[in-house]
Amino acid sequence: MLLLAVIAYGWAAARSNEATGPAVVRLTDLQTSMKFTGGNEQGVGGVQIAALQLFGSAVRSRSIGKGVVMCMYVSKTLRACNGSYILPRGMIETSGLINSRLLYTAAITGGTGLYDNARGTLTVTAKGLKPRRELLLFRLSG
Repeated sequence: MLLLAVIAYGWAAARSNEATGPAVVRLTDLQTSMKFTGGNEQGVGGVQIAALQLFGSAVRSRSIGKGVVMCMYVSKTLRACNGSYILPRGMIETSGLINSRLLYTAAITGGTGLYDNARGTLTVTAKGLKPRRELLLFRLSG
């Protein structure tokens, strides 16, 4: 019984060093570039790639990370999107179907470092269009 308790404690301690617990991460972004490939901008199979600079909620004058959102049009308005957000202590991965980049929610599908095996949702709200700025709200469930 003691051996089982020691093994369970060791597993929990190792997991807690890199595991994601319930948390909310609030960031803003600035779109630095946008590229289209695969023909016209909104044709089925066309791909839209946006590069982002990420900013924390406390200091908005200095970038704390980078992001990339890649969307493939599956109809005239519907896009399948994947996002990668590189932060100082790890990376968060997202995926989802969206109609508009003005307001959408995507699933958090994983991550690395502090965000290892992250799950939850990302809600994105556009704050400005020229230049494009967004509010990113990562709700980590564990």
